[in-house]
Amino acid sequence: MKTLLTVSALALSLTVATAQQQTSEDEVKRITDAATVLDEIMAAGDKAIPRAILEKAQGIAVFPSLIKGGVFVGGQRGHGILSVRDASGAWSAPGFLTLTGGSVGAQFGLQAIDLVLVINDRRGLEQLVKNQIKLGADAGIAAGPLGREATAQTDIQMRAKILGYSRARGLFAGVTLNGSTVRADRDANKRFYGTGFRTGEIVFDGLGGAPEPVAAWRDTLVKHAK
Repeated sequence: MKTLLTVSALALSLTVATAQQQTSEDEVKRITDAATVLDEIMAAGDKAIPRAILEKAQGIAVFPSLIKGGVFVGGQRGHGILSVRDASGAWSAPGFLTLTGGSVGAQFGLQAIDLVLVINDRRGLEQLVKNQIKLGADAGIAAGPLGREATAQTDIQMRAKILGYSRARGLFAGVTLNGSTVRADRDANKRFYGTGFRTGEIVFDGLGGAPEPVAAWRDTLVKHAK
């Protein structure tokens, strides 16, 4: 009986360890997917995010594949990451976020949506890393302009704390995402960094270190946003 219990306990511990490893791989995939999304958006020529906007950004959040199946209406959910620029211009390791609700328009139909949020000021960042904020209510958001060169409307749009961009079926567009709720993904932070740091502690205070593939993600940010 004792042997059976020992074997059962060992099997359970191996199952838990395997689940934890798989979950950690999920966080790594989220980071690598976010880097891929930013690379591909910036390779879109005249439909890319203007480099002048990214170079002035205080923070960048990317949500790869926000939805998978279903018409994009309230109740949808996606996972993303956020990095911020410090006083020296260096980019932080990513904190993990979730986004729920809101709408980017019925024209996207059943397609998965990649989202990029460009945060323009420190206050917008501080609001974004709170436990929960609602875009459009707690933090102003506007559809971001597209193209290599910023247009005349950019000055108006840059007054918004956050600029939103989307991609579906290879097409890019600016989005407002009013009504969407952003929350810190504390479980993902704990799995990836090994302890329960808050998103603000990771991106503002540098807690958690830089596990792989943080360096590759930072390189992507430097490449497009210096």
